[in-house]
Amino acid sequence: MIIIHADIKVKSEYRETFLEEARLVTKLSQAESGNISYHFYEDPENANSFVFVEKWKDEHAIQQHEETSHFKKFVQTIETLLSEPIHAELFEASPKNK
Repeated sequence: MIIIHADIKVKSEYRETFLEEARLVTKLSQAESGNISYHFYEDPENANSFVFVEKWKDEHAIQQHEETSHFKKFVQTIETLLSEPIHAELFEASPKNK
């Protein structure tokens, strides 16, 4: 499994536009076959700072995700809404056996 943390900082005047786009890309990404989970959260201490936390089955699933029209549209649309570049990290993980 691969986990992605993507930190996104949005200009305050574009908050509502960003939230609309984030909700849409989240819903569509959750429906992808290689997705395990896909959520975004706002930092309660830092308004307009968000993190996307995504879990994918494997690298192939991420590659397929990055080729979807909804992901490409999201990245293109939010480009002008950001106060700084997106910072993303990928982590490889294994589920803990109980």
